[in-house]
Amino acid sequence: MAYVIVLPEFGLVTDPTVGVITSAGESLSPVIEKVAILEANADDLVNMLSGEGNMLASFPGRENGLAIGGTITSFWYGIAIGLFIAGIIAFQLIKAVA
Repeated sequence: MAYVIVLPEFGLVTDPTVGVITSAGESLSPVIEKVAILEANADDLVNMLSGEGNMLASFPGRENGLAIGGTITSFWYGIAIGLFIAGIIAFQLIKAVA
């Protein structure tokens, strides 16, 4: 039975007839550690959507930073879009009078 080497640095091989990735006599603990780090980062990204809580890479005491930053950003985008629409309406009114 032949195996195809998938990741030689972790000793992972696959059986092409079954399609299962297994270890070739070596430990899978480095892979499991990297998956745990990836899961923590994915959970952090999902939790970022709520704007509450402390993120992994943030300093203590900055739990509401995303909510405050999002509010300020939305405020300035609202002003910019509102002024743009008001300018279009004003120019149309000036053009219609002249």
